[in-house]
Amino acid sequence: MPAIECRGLTLYHGKTPGVVDLDLVVERGEVFGFLGPNGAGKTTTLRLLLDLLRPDRGSARVLGEEVRAGGARLRRRIGYLPGDLALFPWATGAETLELFARLQDRPPARRDETLERLGFPRPALDRAVRTYSTGMRQAIGIALAFQHDPEVLVLDEPTTGLDPMVRESFLDLVRDARARGATVLLSSHVLSEVDRVADRVGLIARSRLRLVEEVEALRRRWPRRVTVRLRDGSQRVFEEAGEMGALLDRLRALDPVDVEIAPASLEEVFRAVVAEAAVT
Repeated sequence: MPAIECRGLTLYHGKTPGVVDLDLVVERGEVFGFLGPNGAGKTTTLRLLLDLLRPDRGSARVLGEEVRAGGARLRRRIGYLPGDLALFPWATGAETLELFARLQDRPPARRDETLERLGFPRPALDRAVRTYSTGMRQAIGIALAFQHDPEVLVLDEPTTGLDPMVRESFLDLVRDARARGATVLLSSHVLSEVDRVADRVGLIARSRLRLVEEVEALRRRWPRRVTVRLRDGSQRVFEEAGEMGALLDRLRALDPVDVEIAPASLEEVFRAVVAEAAVT
């Protein structure tokens, strides 16, 4: 049974589409990158999965349960980091973590490990959250999502405000969660990070899901940039999609001195799909 399953999921904000006819399956134990430009429907979808919004039509199931019927029992099995994280400014970090542990009704087995790996200064846990930097607040938010060792992690722009070293530690936390069998649904604008940890990606644009594919398959299918230096000293640059065998045949015919092949990046795929969606 999939970790997440949406069928025909649709929600309008008044007359404005939030997400339309979304069919999506996220398998257990995978990291799924959920991508799209601002306003495309990413956050709306995540909130529908957590029953924070109710759809106009369609269904959403998490861990085999319909999200509305699952209620608090289901949400205990999910770790959520919202993109618009808001914490109680008067509470200390420690109080915040303990409050959510009581709400989650599960022991915070991974709290200390998560804070340590994110480099969070332990003495700061006794300070009010209003004194924290953006990165410190985000680290607390990540700890809130991970601390009860959930089966599904739903993370909306999780690296906002984190410095580069802490971003690396966060990506390691995601990899380790997958290794334990957890499912991670990761929505992010930082495509290079998604490229490094995701097994598959889905791209939503203009409220509709436009593409779902394995990251490696995307790299193979989208054009590679090929730079060829020839024996007469000239240079040719072109793009080539498809199987590597066809590219090698073309290169042999050119009889090159040197060849440089740059695979398509996730960012290039993202731009191409969004541009195509803009005219459909």
